[in-house]
Amino acid sequence: MAIKFDDLPPQVQNQLRQLQQFQQQLEITVQQRLQIDVRLRETENALEELNKLEENAPVYKSVGNLIIKADKEKLIKELREEKETLEVRKKTLESQESKLKEKIEELQKKLQEALK
Repeated sequence: MAIKFDDLPPQVQNQLRQLQQFQQQLEITVQQRLQIDVRLRETENALEELNKLEENAPVYKSVGNLIIKADKEKLIKELREEKETLEVRKKTLESQESKLKEKIEELQKKLQEALK
């Protein structure tokens, strides 16, 4: 037997709406973290490749639609800074993800109790 949303008590309706919001936030947070993971891997791979190059090897970087010659040491420094920033962002997103999962579990338990 299906229960209609409108037949539920207002408090349960609010909790269900809140649960949906948390689930949407979690989905967005997971997507952002996955994008950061990809950028982090790309940055790490670029650093690896730069470190394999000989000292005087020419290096280039992409700037918008252009590819320009770059100083290897400056480029390594930029990539390391970008890597640090990405790692901090990733940790922040992982923390948000964890908190949202906890809130979702807590709300699901409350809803299960209310619907018994």
